[in-house]
Amino acid sequence: MFLKSRVVQSTPDLLASNEAMILCLGYDIEFEIPAPVAMVALLNVHPSRVADLRAADELSVSPATVVESFIDSFGNRCTRFLAQHGALRLSNSTLIYDAGIPDAVNPAAREIPPQELPRDALRYLYNSRYCEVDRFCAIASELFGSVPPGWARVQAVCDWVHAKVSFGYQYARPTKSALDVFTERFGVCRDFQHLAVTMCRALNIPARYATGYLGDIGVPPSPDPMDFSAWFEAYLEDRWWTFDARHNHPRLGRVLMATGRDASDVAITTSFGIANLRQFAVVSEEHVA
Repeated sequence: MFLKSRVVQSTPDLLASNEAMILCLGYDIEFEIPAPVAMVALLNVHPSRVADLRAADELSVSPATVVESFIDSFGNRCTRFLAQHGALRLSNSTLIYDAGIPDAVNPAAREIPPQELPRDALRYLYNSRYCEVDRFCAIASELFGSVPPGWARVQAVCDWVHAKVSFGYQYARPTKSALDVFTERFGVCRDFQHLAVTMCRALNIPARYATGYLGDIGVPPSPDPMDFSAWFEAYLEDRWWTFDARHNHPRLGRVLMATGRDASDVAITTSFGIANLRQFAVVSEEHVA
């Protein structure tokens, strides 16, 4: 079983000066399957980070079964298989190079008008399952319309969500949308990101949901069990930039797994039938040789 283990304590100076490192990533997930069921898993490192891998990154399915890997319409690596009746274990452990540089910041990055956006960025302006963009147009304009466009506006969205929403695992529920988060002001990391994504889209800034590994590297360790993390990316200038409305400051050791319109596009597992989760453990830490 993967358990959260040694992490690096830090001060802001250490965060800014961390050197390149190798990260150990992995997970150990168990289900009870009452009847054979098809499943799709998004548990691999994103194709954009494949060159950084220092060990194989392959999903292990036990008991063994035939697996098929493919790239979905969002550019994520997926694995499809048929899980048989009984206990199912999904696990993996790999190593990845990380430059030790915090999330990039560019206060000069400008907004791109919708008519000038790359065509594949347009879908990240629309409504999606958890992001009711049409319900937020007036709200976002009132809150952020006076903020200078570009990086400052996205950062203002993050600042507002970070300040107004309280984090707590007890507030998690799979049906919670951005409007619910705005109303209730409680949630988990995915809820912070859904609300920020929706606000950005309502301001005509393409925003997409992201999930992956984010260990306690360069920050004080969290007492909570390790989990996969959520953040979001906004399209400014000529590229996608990382933002995180929950933590709201640049982090070290962020490893992308998947992006999509919202959490419904990047579920770590999707079962086309019943699959009861029995155990879940994740690790993301600096590798000690």
